[in-house]
Amino acid sequence: MRLVSLNANEIVRAAAHWIDRGVRLDTRTFAAELGISRSTLFRRAGNREDLMGDALWYLGNGTMDHAIRVFEKENGDAVRSATGELRCLAVMRQYRSDIAGNQGFRRLLAEEPTVAIRVLTDPRGRVQPRVMAAHVNLLGRDVEAGGFVPAVSLESLCYAIVRLGEAFLYSDVLASRAPDLDAASTLLAALVEGHVPASERTAGL
Repeated sequence: MRLVSLNANEIVRAAAHWIDRGVRLDTRTFAAELGISRSTLFRRAGNREDLMGDALWYLGNGTMDHAIRVFEKENGDAVRSATGELRCLAVMRQYRSDIAGNQGFRRLLAEEPTVAIRVLTDPRGRVQPRVMAAHVNLLGRDVEAGGFVPAVSLESLCYAIVRLGEAFLYSDVLASRAPDLDAASTLLAALVEGHVPASERTAGL
């Protein structure tokens, strides 16, 4: 039993741990485990979908940070990898792969598809605006480093990237087809660079 001094951030981290382990986020059971009432949970973290959104963002942000570290460990501060792949594209590819491979996340999509998609893709929700901002920052680094020149504003480009990424990452729920991450990487590379880089051409569509 936890102490009632838990703050909102601690509650979100605990919820993220539940989702990561594939445990359904039942607010009654969750509050009981934390040692607080459901009303206290609501006051500190919002309703169930608010809490789920914050927890999913916490997991997604950690996944993005990990993808950046993976690239930097292999390539340092370079804006392209040894194979010529643009840094932001490599990071996004790793990010999507890690999310798709998270069994807790996949279980949430399988067991609560309607709620999960609503929370993940609501343009006014707790997840998509933050994901959009993270992508603007990610691509902005490469623009500043001279990696590429966007054909449209970063905000417009990242909007297209995030929505296209969602279409492929959640395609099993949205379109009853298996996620094709290679196709997503190929299309996103073309979207960012204006053509399909040589390193992506073998992925196919």
